[in-house]
Amino acid sequence: MCWHAERGFIYAPTNWSLMSDDGAFTYNGGKVSPGERQNIRYGISETYLGDPIRIPVTIINGERPGPTAFLSAAAHGDELNGIEVVREVAHEWDLTDLAGTLVCLPVLNVPGFLAQQRYLPIYDRDLNRSFPGREGSTSAKRMAHRIYTNFIEPCDFGLDFHTSTRGRTNMLHVRADMTDIDVHRLALAFGTNVILDTDGSDGTLRGEATNAGIPTITIEMGEAHRFQRQLIDEALAGVESVFAEYELLEQHTVRWPGWRTIITGDRQKTWIRADVGGIVDMHHDRGALVHEGDVICTITNPFKNDNITVTAPFTGLMVGILENPVVYPGNPLCHLVELGGRTKRVVELEQSPATADAT
Repeated sequence: MCWHAERGFIYAPTNWSLMSDDGAFTYNGGKVSPGERQNIRYGISETYLGDPIRIPVTIINGERPGPTAFLSAAAHGDELNGIEVVREVAHEWDLTDLAGTLVCLPVLNVPGFLAQQRYLPIYDRDLNRSFPGREGSTSAKRMAHRIYTNFIEPCDFGLDFHTSTRGRTNMLHVRADMTDIDVHRLALAFGTNVILDTDGSDGTLRGEATNAGIPTITIEMGEAHRFQRQLIDEALAGVESVFAEYELLEQHTVRWPGWRTIITGDRQKTWIRADVGGIVDMHHDRGALVHEGDVICTITNPFKNDNITVTAPFTGLMVGILENPVVYPGNPLCHLVELGGRTKRVVELEQSPATADAT
């Protein structure tokens, strides 16, 4: 391994044999013993000029035994909120009493991050549809394979941070396969109000890791191309809660979010889409409760003489909404999910003007 004195990184070649030792975290190129921390720039591919493409990885191996967890972000290169969550856990939290090992992967899709775009700028491949990857396959699957085998496979569970795609925004929520008992435990431990019970699509980090026995959840938070401090802080509280549940850090407690709904297949949920093109005036923010028949948004033409109103087909929570105020027919306007009767009453009380004025 080559030590870069100025920046304090270990540059790990990818052709060394995997090492093993009691209590050590090993990857193809090195190991991190109990009580040690390493900041690594790990080679996963090469550019057109033959220069290495390296992802940043921080591995913290606690002195006390415990589970191994990964925190990953920016599998889509323009999804930035999760980057700050992972960086703060790795470099600002006091982890001296950590029980177990943390593998922190703040930027999985380095080429996309550098280009500030969602997909790999190599034939527009989606890195988050390429796991667990395969050596000798496409460039995206080769990258995914090196990430997965070195830093995901050795873990006991994982948190994968995402945002909505460009032009839309999501309230903080978890996506998880709640039929898997280990994923169910992890999703509840994160402590969000909303959990969408869905299988991870083929090739996603969440889906492939869970199928391999590494329970993993996706945390959706906000929009692309920005840091949103409130959402970052909420996500950090979720990480603290998970660490408490799995006893990585003793000083934290598992949190209860006040109310929670798990959106399963028997609940109504839909992406409401525009039937006409135009300019959108959205009447509600992400996370708002709207009632059946409420006007969600208005679509107008440049002359404002042909207003089209879009109404809620059922009472529900707006988990995701449009941010870019222009649409073609068929473009999504909002992601609406139904709430159960008791939860709906709690949210109505929480969002009522009287409650807002009292706080």
